[in-house]
Amino acid sequence: MDNGRFVKLFGLIGGVAILNIVVLSPGLLGVEIGGESVLETASGVTLLVVSLLVMLYGSYSLLFKPPVALPVKNISTREDYIAALQPYRHAKDLKNDMALALDQLERIDKKKTALTEVLSQRFDQTELSYKKFDSVIYEVEKLFYLNIRGILNKLSVFNASGYSNFTGQQQPAGLSNKLVQEKTNLYKEYLSYVTGYLRANEEILLKLDKLLLEISLLNSTDYRDVEEMSCMKEIDILIKQTKLYKHGEGDGYGR
Repeated sequence: MDNGRFVKLFGLIGGVAILNIVVLSPGLLGVEIGGESVLETASGVTLLVVSLLVMLYGSYSLLFKPPVALPVKNISTREDYIAALQPYRHAKDLKNDMALALDQLERIDKKKTALTEVLSQRFDQTELSYKKFDSVIYEVEKLFYLNIRGILNKLSVFNASGYSNFTGQQQPAGLSNKLVQEKTNLYKEYLSYVTGYLRANEEILLKLDKLLLEISLLNSTDYRDVEEMSCMKEIDILIKQTKLYKHGEGDGYGR
């Protein structure tokens, strides 16, 4: 369970506990179980029963009930991407890929933080050099999240198609070997798309590592020197190449 669900669960427990304390404490609202008033006793018992039911249902919803999947087109934040990948973590043939995708999301967040800190130490935010670096980091991060979005788009179709259930089973009666082979090949093609997006993001993360190193070694703050940095040129080529393709994935990403 993620941290958000833990917070909600503790909030639910705390809210119910506070409500019972306020209502059932002597001298506050006057409700007493086992007192002289039958109405007070009934009200107190009802409160306890309702509190128990709320706790049980709330705990079930937060601990066991799967979250409602957010449509890929509506995903916009890093947390959204993480939540969208979670349901595939235990799917056959996807465990390693999903673990890598989640790890990549964590790493790019750390790298962006490190780059921002280094830039703030080396440059003033009003300098052209700072703006140039910040713009490039923004574009690279955008490409990264477009790749994650591409993975999710492929997985949504892949999951709906039922190919993961089809593979690994005995050949269904009535299906020819040719049809089985075609379905298997399509299944593998979906997996290859996911792997391709992950490789592209590993390349992005590597370039951000190189960029961090080059910024730390930069002697001049002249923006013209910034544009001549080898890593900046590599990143610029990567951005231009990607823009040549029409992803059709939208432009939502975690920034």
